[in-house]
Amino acid sequence: MSLPGRFITLEGGEAAGKSTQIARLAERLRRQGRSVLELREPGGTPLGEKIRHLLKHDPDGRGMSPETELLLMNTSRAELVRSRILPALRSGHVVLCDRFYDSTVAYQGHGRGLNLAAVQSVIQLAVGGLRPDRTLWLDVAPEIARTRLAGRKAAQATSEPSDRFDEEQEAFFARVAHGFKESFHAEPDRWRHVDASGTLDGVEEAVWSAGSDLFAEA
Repeated sequence: MSLPGRFITLEGGEAAGKSTQIARLAERLRRQGRSVLELREPGGTPLGEKIRHLLKHDPDGRGMSPETELLLMNTSRAELVRSRILPALRSGHVVLCDRFYDSTVAYQGHGRGLNLAAVQSVIQLAVGGLRPDRTLWLDVAPEIARTRLAGRKAAQATSEPSDRFDEEQEAFFARVAHGFKESFHAEPDRWRHVDASGTLDGVEEAVWSAGSDLFAEA
């Protein structure tokens, strides 16, 4: 699918710093005069944000089956692709998305243990052939991720309901990390690895270096 805009996704485990780096990347691109749309998954639309709350924070979502989780993630994604991502790309904008279908492969496929072929079939129905131009994998050392998660949980205790994905066991996160690694090696033309264990400024420069060739063409 060839479109005039550029579609960049940031992937990685919990507490990798994706949201922070997307905001920094967007600001850097805007200073260059580019039109940038920042999105997140699940979410990014009124329907998607309701699904996000159910998946991550709503007590009614706890205990849902992996299959339900997979279908809800892709319901949100199908709406996001058609109502926001594709129109922006057709208008020549740069779209930055905090997670996309590679997270589903890692979390619901590898993490939850669902059949990978079935996961891919559901994803393709949701995205209709859309593929990111560049995917940046923000990879953080497990001990740093645990420290960041502990800080996030402390902040959430006074601000919003806990995120059920943050409460998963280390074995789950190890499977997710393996899933990202597998996807990275499967599509080296699309993926770039970014060590996200450093300072915010250092990671920002690494993100820029990993995608600047694409942005120069956008």
